[in-house]
Amino acid sequence: MGRVALVTGGSRGIGEAISKALKDAGYTVAATYAGNDEKAAAFTEATGIKTYKWDVGDYEACAAGIAKAEEENGPIDVLVNNAGITRDAMFHRMTPDQWKQVIDTNLTGVFNMTHPIWPGMRDRKFGRVINISSINGQKGQAGQVNYSAAKAGDLGFTKALAQEGARAGITVNAICPGYIATEMVKAIDEKVLNERIIPQIPVGRLGEPEEIARCVVFLASDDAGFITGSTITANGAQFFV
Repeated sequence: MGRVALVTGGSRGIGEAISKALKDAGYTVAATYAGNDEKAAAFTEATGIKTYKWDVGDYEACAAGIAKAEEENGPIDVLVNNAGITRDAMFHRMTPDQWKQVIDTNLTGVFNMTHPIWPGMRDRKFGRVINISSINGQKGQAGQVNYSAAKAGDLGFTKALAQEGARAGITVNAICPGYIATEMVKAIDEKVLNERIIPQIPVGRLGEPEEIARCVVFLASDDAGFITGSTITANGAQFFV
């Protein structure tokens, strides 16, 4: 059995592209999802990639789900923390529940998934943790104080944990996608997309999920062993750090 990769939110959007790319690169892939049973079943039927349902915001559910995934696939060598949600609102209208839901999934979920897997990676002296952050975690975005805070937190998590994992052969990196042609982005009003969003992207188009997936495949590889604590900015030159 080759290396095993686990992708959270791995049956839709960017996560789906990541799961497929890792499988094509020779990994045994498992994908988690939170709620869409029909989509997950169709994804598994089309790709042969096993899916597992749990809420990444629930630590005990993560620990139990990871144990089951490892029992069925083998120890997890590559973890891609991709699962994320939005609950957008201007700050003066944002509710505590909107704040908590996003932080629980997009930031605490990264802890909940990585923490149970980390000891095994340390024992085996190898691991790859790849966190999917966002351009809005780098520059901020009005109406997304909760989302921007969580995604910025993912970058701090990445930099700190990379220092802890380095001597154990574990790399921890992040990817910050810009506007990517997923169902969620394509659902934006066409006029808004064409007149307000795409003109802000110097390359003049949305990114493709597969372009983010190729970044993940590289960071997961042995060739990326000297890259850790880093952030790949994949946004078509919309924002530079």
